[in-house]
Amino acid sequence: MAAELKSPLDRARRKAFLRLIPVLFISYMIAYVDRVNVAVAKLTMVKDLPAFTDAVIGFGSTLFFIGYFLLEVPGTLMVEKWSARKWICRIMVSWGLMAGLTAFVRTPTEFYTVRFLLGLAEAGFFPGVIVYLTHWFTSRDRAKALSYFLIATPFAQMLSPISNWLLKFGTTEVLQNGEVLVHPKLLGLLGWQCVYIFWAIPAVVLGIGVLWLLTDKPGQAKWLTKEESEALESELERERQVKTRGKRMTVFEAFAHPKVLLLCAAYFFITTCSHSMELFMPSVIKDWYALSRDKFTWLIVLPPLLALCGQLLGGWSSDRFQERRLHACVPIAIGALAMLCAPLTKGNLVLTMVCLMVAFAGFKTYMPAFWSLPSLFLAEAAAAGSIGLINSVGNLGGAVGPWAIGWIKTATGSYANGFYFLACSMFTAALIIFYLGLGSKKKE
Repeated sequence: MAAELKSPLDRARRKAFLRLIPVLFISYMIAYVDRVNVAVAKLTMVKDLPAFTDAVIGFGSTLFFIGYFLLEVPGTLMVEKWSARKWICRIMVSWGLMAGLTAFVRTPTEFYTVRFLLGLAEAGFFPGVIVYLTHWFTSRDRAKALSYFLIATPFAQMLSPISNWLLKFGTTEVLQNGEVLVHPKLLGLLGWQCVYIFWAIPAVVLGIGVLWLLTDKPGQAKWLTKEESEALESELERERQVKTRGKRMTVFEAFAHPKVLLLCAAYFFITTCSHSMELFMPSVIKDWYALSRDKFTWLIVLPPLLALCGQLLGGWSSDRFQERRLHACVPIAIGALAMLCAPLTKGNLVLTMVCLMVAFAGFKTYMPAFWSLPSLFLAEAAAAGSIGLINSVGNLGGAVGPWAIGWIKTATGSYANGFYFLACSMFTAALIIFYLGLGSKKKE
């Protein structure tokens, strides 16, 4: 056995990575597909349901995040005070059911209702996992663990070819040789309906499986020896004592902490951009270039692919150098520059894709370092509540951004001004994180 794995603590750290991260990764990947598959489904959904304009889709996304906001903090506290695996099970089963119901909407009002309920159902999952990771991973491993979890989002976006294949059911396709190809419905369902239902099923199945696949805390893990679990829990408790210095901060004290409020603001501005681009990127490429659906679908895989590499590199580097601030704000600033340049590339597909890839990498690479910041000065319920607050307030940007982009596109007929709006939002987020000063490299 390698020397670094001889101590009980090192063995426990390794087992935690191998046992827990794959389950959390797959769960988040499915959650993200269910959240953003409307971006692909809308490509044919708007043809079958003409009332579903960009403004309607954007407002539906806004309602999702309002529902998400309402239950985010209570859901995160449930993970800290009750049970992560039971709460995640509840979340996954309920969001799977709501995602599947989207296949049967017929009016904007029905769409708004289902998206709001989907937000309520998913609330607490992401910050709950962030808190859950603090129960298992020490500070030296946390950014790396976060990066392995967070790459689920670009992986989810790279699954769009599957959704594209499902999207063909019930449609008519004109081939390059002029031949008309009619795709039959699947069990009476149109393609966009198949997309919603197909991805809802694994959420429910895996949600039930989480009850057996996850363990709440090291002391309850039968797959750790007593020596390993005690070593890991002792190290985690030592870190908590160092952070709190014997004084426990209440949840409400944490909510009023200036650093928590600034992190809320930074996350708000970055999610304003990230969720908007995830929702509207397929529509932007389709609007700017006349591409076949198959070629178009493979193109939209490229930005998440670069984002995946960025997250892994960012998480590794942040842990390697024990630095969080620059690892968070620099990628955001680079992504903002790419957003500013993107409208200038219209007409040149290669340059457009380069800008979109760099932008995606920017608003994904920062995440492992960013989500390591709250645990630098908070612990236990204060950390859990604050992470939930940061995520819930921040994700209101996911409500503002898509609504704004949908409105701008409907009002002006162009996405260009929307790009400039999102770039300014990203620059603001980068400046807040930089001047916050939290997470600078420790001096030797």
